[in-house]
This record gives sequence, structure tokens and C-alpha cells, in this order.
Amino acid sequence: MKFGGTSVADPEKIQRAADRALTARRRGLAVVVVVSAPGEMTDELLALARRIDSRANGRELDQLMSTGEQVGISLFALACQSKGAAASSLTGAQAGIEVSGKPGDSRIARIRPGRVLKELRKGRIVTVAGFQGINPQGDVATLGRGGSDLTAVALAAALKCARCEIFTDVKGVYTADPRVVSEARKLSSISFEEMLELAGAGAQVMQPRSLELGQRHRVAIHVRSAFHPSPGTWILPRDKGAAEKPRVCALALDRGQARLSVHDMPDRPNSAAQLLSRLSEKGIPVDLIAQSPSPKRGLAELSLTLPKGFASQARQALASACRSLKASLELREHVAKVSVVGNGLRRHPTASARMFETLARHNIDIEMIAASDLRLSCVVDSRCAESAMRALHKAYGLAKA
Repeated sequence: MKFGGTSVADPEKIQRAADRALTARRRGLAVVVVVSAPGEMTDELLALARRIDSRANGRELDQLMSTGEQVGISLFALACQSKGAAASSLTGAQAGIEVSGKPGDSRIARIRPGRVLKELRKGRIVTVAGFQGINPQGDVATLGRGGSDLTAVALAAALKCARCEIFTDVKGVYTADPRVVSEARKLSSISFEEMLELAGAGAQVMQPRSLELGQRHRVAIHVRSAFHPSPGTWILPRDKGAAEKPRVCALALDRGQARLSVHDMPDRPNSAAQLLSRLSEKGIPVDLIAQSPSPKRGLAELSLTLPKGFASQARQALASACRSLKASLELREHVAKVSVVGNGLRRHPTASARMFETLARHNIDIEMIAASDLRLSCVVDSRCAESAMRALHKAYGLAKA
């Protein structure tokens, strides 16, 4: 089981979460619980560090950030003990989670679950700190935002668990964000492939790396509400029999996008390479890329989208390259990406035609387009994004049971 920060935000919620663990234990199941930092503690710790040093990063920041989860596991174990159940808490290092990579964004290298199994054999509920592990230097290192999801799925794989239950503040995975589309419907199940596309398109239900791990190790993931008896949504391997059937299962909206456009660059093969290599050198992620001829002879236009948080850095990185190419650079931050996710979309043109027809009918201009077998994405003005979501949700009939 994994409980997110909102699920353990105060003592009452911790007690309620502990009751779920105890119920499973009474059914004869061995229970491992991954716990996030309570409430907004992670953000509070980060803000505290920034007050000391606005550029804080690296080892010391990881040392600080990992303490939130340690508070969570101790309180959870105490809650279990107060209800008469044996329980023990383990940090990521104590649970045998070995990581590699840079501070703040480490990767799980392997898990040695011996200590966890030893505690389970004693009949205890084991609470493990999410979001962290120990690196080759013997230092605590964190796994990045959403890292507790990754911890839970990785532990489930290492322990060969039947399932991994993710308890959160939503009832499951919906056909669209219900805060944007009131008619959004909760899905009873979704494939790993579709869920990965949703996560990549902006849905924030689960961390994408945890989904990749679950898919690789075939760990069934059950996303459930910590506060509501809803049956939730199962994330499962794709049914081979349904793989060839085209369908749209959900929509995603990403408001955190910016668009960079390079105008009037020389229309030759190495122009785009010069620009994209500058972004690669700085570690700046790029999402959609489109190149087209310019109305001016011998010139071309290049547009790309990237997370807003990298926009200023990307503009600086491209400025000198644009000068050498005698091209101009334009940054637009008021854009959003709307995505249709499903199966067999590229092979069945009616799906893309419906997207374009629907947006045209609502006078919503499409600035960029990308397509794959599992996703159709378009970039629109951010002021039109929610209208686009509602119109597409209706056009694809996603509100129907």
C-alpha cells in the first residue's frame, strides 16, 4: 500500500490510513506500507531551505527533504501500534533501497528486501519511507517528485506482491480532469500503455517512472481514494485481444507548456541540429517538435514545446545559435497541450479527423500537432484549453458508461 501526502496530512487521516492496513493484515495478508511526507511538508521543507540559500541543491537538500517521509513512517507505525498491531518503520536505506544518479532525481538501482522480509516474518506491518534510498557513497538521495509511487511499485516488484495499492485524494483515473469536465467518468481499468501516455500528456495521477516499472515487472496497480469506498481504477497489462480495437479512453490537459519558435533559419539539415544540441547540452527536455518551410525562399521555421519552468533557460540557450543562423526567436508561454489518449489512433484516421473537426467547429486554432498510435496531441491557446477539453470529451462520447 502507498499513501500520499494528502492521505496522511493530519493525525486523524493517519489513523484512518492505518485502519486500512490493519484490515488487510486481519485478512491474513502481509502488509508493506509506503508513506509520503504528511500534507505539504515537502514543500515547507523546500521553502525553508530556500530561505537559507535560494540556490540550495545537492546532498544537503536531499538530507533535508528525506526527513518528511521519516516523519510519516514513524507516525504511521505509531498509529498501527496504538490499535494493537505490531509495526515497524524503515527508512529507504534500512529497507534496502539502493539508488544511483544525481541528488534530487536519483534512480532505483536495486532493492535488497531482506530487512523488510525479516520484519514481515515477525508478523509486523512494515512502513517504508517513500521518495528515497541510499547511494553508493552511503548518502541518502531522493527520487524526484512523485518518488513515493516509484518506491511502492519497486518494492511490490521486489517482494513479488500480488498488487500495489496507491491511495490518493482522487477516486481513480477519469476520462478527463473532473475539475475541468464535470461529466468525466471514472474508469474501472486502463492499460499501462494508455496510463503512461496520460501521464506523459499531463495527467498527474501517478509518476510515469513508476508506471514503466510496473509494466516491466507486471505489477498490477490499483489507484484508490483514501477517503471514499470507491472501487478505484486498475492499471493492468494490455489485453492482447483488445490491442487491435481502436478506442479513445481519456483526455489530458497540460497547462505547464511553453512554445519556442525559431523564424527564418536556413533550410539545411544541420540548422535544427544546432538548435536542439544546445538544449540537450543544458539538459532541457523537449516535447513536441515541428519544422516547416518558411514563406521566404531557402528558409525554414522550427517550433517546439517544453515545460514552462525551462522556458527562460531554453531561450538563453538558443539565443547565440539563432544569432549565428541569423534567425529570430519567439517565446509564447500562454499555450496548453490537449491530448486524446487511447489505442490504435494513428491507424484509424476517424479519431484524428474528429479532433480537428470538433476544434474547428468551436473556432479553436491548432498551433502544433503530434500523433502516435496511443496519443493525439495539439497545442492551443491556453485561454481555449478548457473549452477544447469539454468539446472533445463530448465528441468522443467519453461521458457514456
